[in-house]
Formats: sequence, C-alpha cells, structure tokens
Amino acid sequence: MIEPELLKARLEAAFPDARIELEDLTGTKDHYQLAIASEQFVGKTPIEQHQLVYRALAEEMKGPVHALALKTFTPESWNRTKEAKTT
Repeated sequence: MIEPELLKARLEAAFPDARIELEDLTGTKDHYQLAIASEQFVGKTPIEQHQLVYRALAEEMKGPVHALALKTFTPESWNRTKEAKTT
C-alpha cells in the first residue's frame, strides 16, 4: 500500500510539468487509476510514454502498487480531451 500523496509526489518529481489525476480505485491504496500529461511524452508512442511512467514508479510497482490503470497524454491531447468533456 502507498498513500496517494506519496505516489503523486513521485510522479511530480519525475514529471515536473505534469498534470496528474490520480484515483484510488478500491480504497485499499494499492489499485490506482492515473491520467498524466507531460511534455516528456511528446513524440513518443503510447508504449514509450507508459514505460516512462513505469520507470518513474519502479520501486512502487514492485509491491506497494498492485494495479495501475494508466492513461498518458501530451499537454495538447490533454487539453483536447478536457475540452471535449466540457462540450
């Protein structure tokens, strides 16, 4: 188990420009849903983007985080997605 604030802090350290939405899916602090946008994802495939996130959370993925539903975005695709939800 890992506190969501600590998990978010790890992500912010690895992706200082990131927009992050993190949700504890079960209340057990080991199943999370993450949406993250960063300039670091620009020009990378979705697999490469996910690899960057998993690399940043390497220690957490060894045990404290049992499951991570992950969506990555460039800042541009994040903005498009958010705009589409408000219209």
